[in-house]
Amino acid sequence: MEEANVAVKFGLFTDKDLLGIIVSKPMETELVITGRYASTRIIEIADLVTEMRSIKHYFKEGVGARVGIEK
Repeated sequence: MEEANVAVKFGLFTDKDLLGIIVSKPMETELVITGRYASTRIIEIADLVTEMRSIKHYFKEGVGARVGIEK
């Protein structure tokens, strides 16, 4: 569910709606929810939570986009 956490933050649906989807899905269904602003309730019920952020990037050193990688 792409950017579902952001959708909750901006009121497109509620945290309760999202939790309902999570708990009602079949056990054999893998559900991936993306987006910043995951609520504490979503984080608690999740099996895996990842936060990605850039610490260091070669673009800052002037390295351009490479064909087949970033371009």
